Amino acid sequence: MGIYEELQARGLIAQVTDDKEIKDLINNGGARFYIGFDPTADSLHVGHFMALCLMKRLQDAGNKPVVLIGGGTGYIGDPSGRSDMRSMLTPEVIEHNCQCFKKQMERFITFGDNAAIMVNNADWLLGLNYIELLRDVGACFSVNNMLRAECYKQRMEKGLSFLEFNYMIMQAYDFYYLHEKYGCNMQFGGDDQWSNMLAGTELIRKKTAQDAYAMTITLLLNSEGKKMGKTAKGAVWLDPEKTSPYEFYQYWRNVDDADVMKCIKMLTFLPMEKIQEMETWEDNRINEKKEILAYELTSLVHGNQEAQKAQDAARAIFSGGGDSENMPKAELSESDFDNGQIGIVQLVVKCGFAQSNGEAKRLIQQGGVTVNDETVNALDKKYSTDELKEGLIVRKGKKHFKKAVLQ
Repeated sequence: MGIYEELQARGLIAQVTDDKEIKDLINNGGARFYIGFDPTADSLHVGHFMALCLMKRLQDAGNKPVVLIGGGTGYIGDPSGRSDMRSMLTPEVIEHNCQCFKKQMERFITFGDNAAIMVNNADWLLGLNYIELLRDVGACFSVNNMLRAECYKQRMEKGLSFLEFNYMIMQAYDFYYLHEKYGCNMQFGGDDQWSNMLAGTELIRKKTAQDAYAMTITLLLNSEGKKMGKTAKGAVWLDPEKTSPYEFYQYWRNVDDADVMKCIKMLTFLPMEKIQEMETWEDNRINEKKEILAYELTSLVHGNQEAQKAQDAARAIFSGGGDSENMPKAELSESDFDNGQIGIVQLVVKCGFAQSNGEAKRLIQQGGVTVNDETVNALDKKYSTDELKEGLIVRKGKKHFKKAVLQ
């Protein structure tokens, strides 16, 4: 099985421009491909995770990745999948975010001579002469065709700025520039990027009479893909300072039963033979599948040691096994106590399960808080410093835990 066939077997390929040509290039290690990342935050999140895994698979098969950091397009903002305009970022913020991305990507991609390269489109986009761009590149685009693109149609009712309208041309120019300077012959992206990617292939063909190709990856979990990585508290980040390894592990441990095998196929590097075997397992082994998924992905992002700690903590919480020392902690100090005691309302807030005392009270009254496996209903319940020295396991609902300890 070639790498192209493996991508198909894993359910990763959504659509391609030229099936036979792309298949031959990828299987023979002839793809010089790029994927773009706009630096809209100071960390990549799990929405980027699939693209990083895809780049690793293709590089391992002998293909050459070009990692494009959108330091230039970040000034505009991609309207795809958006109901409103993105916030405008300052040059300083964009540069900081670019540096954060590079550091995280090095965990997945090998950079160096005859390996992957990283480029920033600010290097060529910011210096463009607008009039020359309009004459040289703008003439290759039909406004009628652009307005038919899904990324623009969904914004027409609520309003599409002229700034955002230029995004397709900028992305197309990226592909053209990378083709001319680095021999880039292929572009990958999520299937919500299809219109922008086609624009790039057409620009190259019109300007150079040479072939260029585009392939989109299936957005993970189909309709869930566009909100992949979102939780009640925000995005699930790859930066451990923003999303701890335990929280990252739990995100995947709590994937819906129906989606577990999709995630294992698309995101893990387990051999297809092992995955096919797992598909024959009885339904009562679903939690085993979830543990494998969560461990494999946490190990990819944070390393084996952190993945093992996260798994131990989860097992300690959910099945009474494992090391409770690896549970996420809420550390209290003596100043949090009044006469050697702390109330349940304050404890819930200190654990980060509520933003205010009022929210904490409502959560408790609704039966959503347990301490050491006992549901707490009384708002006047208090705990002593001695109890906190031992540590209390505070739980919100079924999935959110903290070990509250006195430091």
